[in-house]
Amino acid sequence: MAGSWCDRAIRLYAYTLASAPTFWVALLLLITFSVSLKVTPICCAAPPGVLAADVTLWQHLHHLLLPAMTLSIIGIANIALHTRQKLIDVLNSDYVLFARAQGESLAGVVRHHGLRNIILPALTLQFASLSELFGGSVLVEQVFAYPGLGAATVAAALRSDVPLLVGIVFFSALFVYTGNILADLAYPLVDPRIRLGGWRS
Repeated sequence: MAGSWCDRAIRLYAYTLASAPTFWVALLLLITFSVSLKVTPICCAAPPGVLAADVTLWQHLHHLLLPAMTLSIIGIANIALHTRQKLIDVLNSDYVLFARAQGESLAGVVRHHGLRNIILPALTLQFASLSELFGGSVLVEQVFAYPGLGAATVAAALRSDVPLLVGIVFFSALFVYTGNILADLAYPLVDPRIRLGGWRS
């Protein structure tokens, strides 16, 4: 419910991370988990000095953990804020008031009415944020010295490598287009009333 301790905690988390620069969050995680706790690697996509053929899948995932965590917790903030507001609107609607008057519990209202109404906007925001994810990866890869499209973009810009920059831009556009197509394909699965091409009788 709006104003509860859970709602305040979600807003504090979302507002803080939504206003935090990506590189700042990356540096904070790097200092905490790599420097202080020493549980994650401090840089690179693989252990330094190890041949690429000798790097195991676990080592790849271990080095990918902090960059993926940085992009994830930043991306969740905006989706959490929009989903929270949509759920509050649903809980304040007339049909929810009627359901509560019939004896429906709050958990039942959220399960039967809330989730059905908030999942589609959440899906839309999730797939629309793919472009932000691609842009944020440029800064994150620089902080963690992780070789990827972000590092390739910076290197191409410094060398004035126009063909490579055009290829990266084309790939990012294809990335966003694919995300939108996946969102359109997911809508009918989430809500059977939605059909691509209009309503069917």
